[in-house]
Amino acid sequence: MQKKFFIIMGRSGSGKGTQALFLKEKLEKLHYGDVKHVTTGGGFRALSERGDYTSRKSLELTENGGLSPEFLAIWNWSNIFMQELKEDTTVILDGAPRRLIEVEALHNLFPFYGYEYPVVIYLDVSETWAVNKLASRLRADDASSEEREKKMKWFFDDVLPCVASFKNNPLYTFVRINGERSIEEVSKDIEAQVLGTH
Repeated sequence: MQKKFFIIMGRSGSGKGTQALFLKEKLEKLHYGDVKHVTTGGGFRALSERGDYTSRKSLELTENGGLSPEFLAIWNWSNIFMQELKEDTTVILDGAPRRLIEVEALHNLFPFYGYEYPVVIYLDVSETWAVNKLASRLRADDASSEEREKKMKWFFDDVLPCVASFKNNPLYTFVRINGERSIEEVSKDIEAQVLGTH
């Protein structure tokens, strides 16, 4: 199989990480080369453990509810790609891009690594659905209603323009998935629309 690049996008609580794992398992069964599920959280966690000046500044920012600056976000996933990509690697990117400047950086990445027509999977859920999911998963960063509202605003202000830019770009395959269903139903819909399986 020819290597592919998938980007999973959606609100916090829409199930991006769960669906990325389902997709990875399916792609491995279909022999899509070396399949990597790339999450930006792991890179930032490694950064926060370094204990240097940049690490302390980044940790202070996130602990106060701020977003990492664009240069750190791009460094994070670029660094993962530089270290882990092989010639046949199929990628599932989960957690990026979060701002339009990251979208521009990805535009440069795809031709460099030879990925054609990256697939953007947009898990479309309402704000009410997402907030309820965040409240039920009992994570510390979702504990307060203020934190959940902040994530919803951030999605609307920063992430949704990224979604729109992919949707309107003919160099990408854009797939909208109704995420307000069971995990299994969403997974099957992704397989049907992205891989042509039923």
